[in-house]
Amino acid sequence: MVEEVQKHSVHTLVFRSLKRTHDMFVADNGKPVPLDEESHKRKMAIKLRNEYGPVLHMPTSKENLKEKGPQNASDSYGHKQYPANQGQEVEYLVTGTHPYPPGPGVALTADTKIQRIMPSESAAQSLAVALPTSQARVEANRSAPAGGEYRHPGASDRSQPAGAVVMDSGNAKNSALMAKKAPTMPKPQWHPPWKLYRVISGHLGWVRCIAVEPGNQWFVTGSADRTIKIWDLASGKLKLSLTGHISTVRGVIVSTRSPYLFSCGEDKQVKCWDLEYNKVIRHYHGHLSAVYGLDLHPTIDVLVTCSRDSTARIWDVRTKASVHTLSGHTNAVATVRCQAAEPQIITGSHDTTIRLWDLVAGKTRVTLTNHKKSVRAVVLHPRHYTFASGSPDNIKQWKFPDGSFIQNLSGHNAIINTLTVNSDGVLVSGADNGTMHLWDWRTGYNFQRVHAAVQPGSLDSESGIFACAFDQSESRLLTAEADKTIKVYREDDTATEETHPVSWKPEIIKRKRF
Repeated sequence: MVEEVQKHSVHTLVFRSLKRTHDMFVADNGKPVPLDEESHKRKMAIKLRNEYGPVLHMPTSKENLKEKGPQNASDSYGHKQYPANQGQEVEYLVTGTHPYPPGPGVALTADTKIQRIMPSESAAQSLAVALPTSQARVEANRSAPAGGEYRHPGASDRSQPAGAVVMDSGNAKNSALMAKKAPTMPKPQWHPPWKLYRVISGHLGWVRCIAVEPGNQWFVTGSADRTIKIWDLASGKLKLSLTGHISTVRGVIVSTRSPYLFSCGEDKQVKCWDLEYNKVIRHYHGHLSAVYGLDLHPTIDVLVTCSRDSTARIWDVRTKASVHTLSGHTNAVATVRCQAAEPQIITGSHDTTIRLWDLVAGKTRVTLTNHKKSVRAVVLHPRHYTFASGSPDNIKQWKFPDGSFIQNLSGHNAIINTLTVNSDGVLVSGADNGTMHLWDWRTGYNFQRVHAAVQPGSLDSESGIFACAFDQSESRLLTAEADKTIKVYREDDTATEETHPVSWKPEIIKRKRF
């Protein structure tokens, strides 16, 4: 009997000790915390923040904000921190959580204030059903527009976004709040129109390429009749014919550093002609398909060619060695240009891209992907550090060295085969349908459109411009055309700004990138 009493007293002592320990401490995030009044309030505040945070951080009505006094602090997550140890009684509001339309602020009842008990289900239902109109909403409805204009409840809240700056009549001239004026095209420079004054015939096929020699005494053309012809520039008479290509001649250029003429064609051949003997002295072998264009470096003995095999090749003129093969395009490379400044090589391709190349490394520096269709023509400005590219979607102007976009020249809606520009800022674009547009380089203003008649005896379908070039004096413009002729244009000396005014209006510039 004594043993049973002792055993019962031991159990009673252990139970009372455990109960005292449970009443004094409880694990809160792994740390013992005494269950006093303050800790209980903090635990309830944490629970309210976690469960009712998305509702309780919504804005409250203005009249209750005035009664609250100082703003409650926020934690690092932007949630409202609830006062746990303040003498005055704080009135909390529940606002609508749906953005359309917002509900008015509703004061909590005695059952739902921050106490030791959580809001009861009946209190929550009463809050959801009973939404009395606040004083702020009454005032807003009182000041609503009269008449037949309908205003949705809550429209006053949505009329100005949070943080919006409202401009009253007194600050209407504040430039910081006024809309920016759209950019307008500056007035273009006046250029005299160009007129046709000579048609030169002699080729038996399409004239595909043209170049003027540095002395400005003669020019050279290449044709689909597989010949290269040299013409006197002043009289237009044929001086010499060179044969050797077995397919269409697609490119010709005359060296400024030596008495050499370079040509390329669809027979995959690149030839160097010695004009003192009128014979081929070098061949440059390596392209796997038709060679579409070529250019000479202005300061070193380097020749660059581009081909349908999707590559461009850099050749040493003297040794005939292929220095670099510029790979990266995914379709035929239609045009190539060289310059002394960086980037020294620019190519345009049927894969719609333009590539700027590092000549020393033989690698791409920049790839421009703005065009949506084949790029068949590229031209460098003789004075500015800029260039233009031609495609059926647009003519685009770019700035070196990184190919920064400048502007679009829109309006020549055709397949643009050739571009050329003079130092006066006249850009000429020639197209597959026989049209030629002349532009002011600086503003992109199209000041003249030309569509010359085809050679008598030719079909109208044989109206196409494959190449064009200014002579060295820039007083004559030569075009190589599909009607087997070379047409020569010059400026109209009788034209003035009064007889041919610039039909220009300060229109908004449309500088589309794509």
